[in-house]
Amino acid sequence: MGLHSAQKKHFPLRGIEGVVQLFDAELRKPEPDLALLSLVLGFVEHFLAVNRVIPINVPGVRFEPLEPDCPNSCFPTVELGMISALHERFTAQIRGAVDLSQYRRTAGASSRELVKKVSDVIWNSLSRSYFKDRAHIQSLFSLITGTKLDSSGVAFAVVAACQVLGLKDVHLALSEDHAWVIFGKNGEETAEVTWHGKGNEDRRGQTVTTGVNERSWLYLKGSYMKCNRNMEVAFMVCAINPSLDLHTDSSELLQLQQKLLWLLYDRGDLDRYPMAMGTLADLEDQDPIPGKENPLKIHLQAVSSAQKFYNNEHIYPFMYLAGFHYRHRNVREALRAWAEAAQVMQDYNYFREDEEIYKEFFDIANDVIPTLLKETTTAAESGGEGGEAGEGADKAAALSALQDPDCFAHLLHFYDGICKWEEGSPTPVLHVGWATYLVQSLSRFDAQVRQKVSIITKELESQDDDDQSSDDPREGRRRGPRRESKLEEQSSPPPPPVPASTSPPSQPAAPPKKAGEVGGRRRSAQGPRTGDAEGKAKSPSPDPSSSPPSQQQASPSAGPVVVFQSEKMKGMKELLCAAKVNSSAIKLQLTAQSQVQMKRQKSTPAGDYSMSFMKRQRKSL
Repeated sequence: MGLHSAQKKHFPLRGIEGVVQLFDAELRKPEPDLALLSLVLGFVEHFLAVNRVIPINVPGVRFEPLEPDCPNSCFPTVELGMISALHERFTAQIRGAVDLSQYRRTAGASSRELVKKVSDVIWNSLSRSYFKDRAHIQSLFSLITGTKLDSSGVAFAVVAACQVLGLKDVHLALSEDHAWVIFGKNGEETAEVTWHGKGNEDRRGQTVTTGVNERSWLYLKGSYMKCNRNMEVAFMVCAINPSLDLHTDSSELLQLQQKLLWLLYDRGDLDRYPMAMGTLADLEDQDPIPGKENPLKIHLQAVSSAQKFYNNEHIYPFMYLAGFHYRHRNVREALRAWAEAAQVMQDYNYFREDEEIYKEFFDIANDVIPTLLKETTTAAESGGEGGEAGEGADKAAALSALQDPDCFAHLLHFYDGICKWEEGSPTPVLHVGWATYLVQSLSRFDAQVRQKVSIITKELESQDDDDQSSDDPREGRRRGPRRESKLEEQSSPPPPPVPASTSPPSQPAAPPKKAGEVGGRRRSAQGPRTGDAEGKAKSPSPDPSSSPPSQQQASPSAGPVVVFQSEKMKGMKELLCAAKVNSSAIKLQLTAQSQVQMKRQKSTPAGDYSMSFMKRQRKSL
């Protein structure tokens, strides 16, 4: 069965508005045609990014200018004949290869064997040898015309194939760096259908339970996105790759992606898709559309979505937010967002399959933050001498950041989260390269600024009983921090009236967010995390007798309070606030073996992985 008459009437699709109108019509249906929409996007991307030459002699392909007075900006006209032929070819291939009568289905729920069979059909249709990480091979257009798909493209193709077969219970499941499928009643069953990273080892047909129990970031401890059909459409829109090369993007593809994401956003289809909102906010920051939401507000909505729907287990909403502040040279808020990302990361175990997020944190710690602080130092030293008013303002902002103890506190929180992430993990995180740039970043702050931060170390005695009765090596520290959040209130000045205690610490003072907008369950570790990042926690008055002596010694006038969770940062407490930064001692402490002997968990075989979907393709902040 081919396309319906209601679908055919939209063709030919002329310009961006023609594509947007087709998507709008499909999104209004209970079951938008994933195959059709993916073929359209793949066709457009191919002729705008892969083969960006106007094909004079190719039948059925013609270009029209997006604007009458701008002949250099062209858009391919999507003709019905070509898309209909590709659609029929895909549906015939799937229906011819899968005999539904051979598989048992109870109460409309698909079986694991049937899902595995569909994944085999997609898998066996791929070329035997090709570069799996190449760009522009994520759509069904690439599968049909070139027999190539990337990792996430395979998972999407399996879901689209299941839709062709009428398996309405099979949906896409997404973490921040991987994709698989869910099926059965209420999506309770999970099945791997593709590989991850550069290796071709696949676990097709297996559940993701092992990865969830190992507490690896790849599976988000079970707080992954369970997509409906409209979220699957949003996924294919986010997967659009506008890059022509390493330095150039297709402006037409960027406009198309931006308008499609606005369509989904206005319909509410991105409410449970934090990374899609981050992508939209980045596009708006680069080329704002008049009358639309402020990019910062969208970033904060993404953070709220991760906290409300995904137990605050997602990292990239904070990364997107930090990138926004970095581009606008808001040092304090950028450091705050990075610190919050690290505080979320501390509750995971690091496995080799998590290498993509390791690279992100490594770049931030050893490139982005040192560069930001270096530029801030340079601006503070050189700005304002007989210059314009703007240069004087830049100098004032730079001086303010370097003299702000909150900035230093956020930097400490960032490294504390990284160190805690390493504890109990089967793969080490920190090495001497991290220590070198830590020393460099610490040195940007004067001793007087560093000494305004009160550092508190959580004592281990309070955990001993919990650790003896717990199978989870991290449960002791996850239950303990509530007392520190109380002490922070005791050791810090009154909090500002704008943010509520449950609002994300990464939110700046403007625009204000109400606590009610961030509902949802928070982990017990969120108490100190929120207070630490602000430096001013809010909670009921503490019981002094329940706090360790080291906490009761904090001076109320000391400024922001940092509660260290990791053993390595606890060991550096005196070094961090010393009048002179002792680089050798800090390097030895940071690269030393963890002082806490945690239960080592069995790691799964993995290789060198990279992420190629769900986030912006350009790494630059």
